[in-house]
Amino acid sequence: MSKDPMRIGVLTHNYPRFPGDFSGIFIKLLCHALIDQGEEVTIFAPYDPAFVADADPKVDLNLYRYVWPAKLHRLGYMRSMEADTVLRNDAYWLSPLLLLSGVSQGLLWARRTRPQVIHAHWTLPNGFIGAVIGKILGIPLVVSMPGSDATIGVQNALFRRLSRFVFDEAKVITANSEALRNVAVEQLGADIRKFDLVAYGFDPQMRYVDNRGVAELRARLGIPPEAVVFLSVGRMVPKKGFDFLIHALAQLIGPSATQPYAGPPIRLVMVGRGDLWETWQTLGRALGIADAIHWVGNVPVDDLNVYYNLADVITTPNREPPADGLNVAVLEAMQCGKPVLGIDVASTRLPIGAGYAFAHEETALLAPPDDLSALAASMARLAADVHLRERLGAAARHLAETDLSWPSIARRYVEHFRGLGVRD
Repeated sequence: MSKDPMRIGVLTHNYPRFPGDFSGIFIKLLCHALIDQGEEVTIFAPYDPAFVADADPKVDLNLYRYVWPAKLHRLGYMRSMEADTVLRNDAYWLSPLLLLSGVSQGLLWARRTRPQVIHAHWTLPNGFIGAVIGKILGIPLVVSMPGSDATIGVQNALFRRLSRFVFDEAKVITANSEALRNVAVEQLGADIRKFDLVAYGFDPQMRYVDNRGVAELRARLGIPPEAVVFLSVGRMVPKKGFDFLIHALAQLIGPSATQPYAGPPIRLVMVGRGDLWETWQTLGRALGIADAIHWVGNVPVDDLNVYYNLADVITTPNREPPADGLNVAVLEAMQCGKPVLGIDVASTRLPIGAGYAFAHEETALLAPPDDLSALAASMARLAADVHLRERLGAAARHLAETDLSWPSIARRYVEHFRGLGVRD
């Protein structure tokens, strides 16, 4: 007998506002996967002037305003933090308005849509809003930690207290890396028994092996046919560690190279923007390797697949701290059969099956933290050995298809939701 659909209320401050918008795309894809599996989803998110009409007609999208005039809506949508390390100045006076409006308007939203479970992404602000609504209306709360939760939560006593309240009220807490879970437990007082490590995945309909357009993109970027491409996708902020990757490349091919390298040409393709975008371009020039780095900037979500297929290797060089979650772009590239070059830190450790998403010598080559020479050696090894890339890439793709697609992850969340004994 089929089960009745669940009414799931989703709280987020990141969600795609227009076609091609990357902000919160993983939230959208999870919601779509839940809907495709027969569940009902209603979303509650702060207003942003960039939203277009019918931004996502597949879901019940509810936007709330927290300040006037409209142009002062500056929170969320990847703008609240400076280099992903501290809140921007205007966030300190806007955040109380967002929390008050989120709770007051959220109560009206919840009474109207009657969700059976609240799923809040990010501990603050959405976990707090969901905790208050859930406590008042008796709706169980599930909180997911994508990444910046830990950085914000430990910044001061108020944020620690708010985060602790959220974790106390939550029935289930998910994190997409051991690093985030460890900070929540060790520094913010969360109960480790409430945790499950769950990735934010990928859409198999959007990310797949496809060489159409790859030759054209390579030519447009000016990448030689024989060059091996290392792809980095993400915001240009300190925790991503892309500067470490640039230094590693300089050890191989820079004017002052310290490690002999005789393999094919290497190119870095950097997709994304952020507070350090120009700083890291300057670094490449200072190290004498500017010609080997292609700074693409932001790319519409629908166009990313050709970049994944252009790549020979996907990178995740973040070293921690601050604690970070698993980079969704890396999982998407794995689905396209790409091996991983990264650092062996807690943010790369997400238990999958009998192992981890990134397993050294299985799906990835992982260097020890702060060992620049080891990262450079791994880069050289991957660049020079096409058979190694093919072996690691095939294993990465198999793991992604088996355990990391949105349909699989959505089913894990539904198991948690139904396990709460929700009432109608």
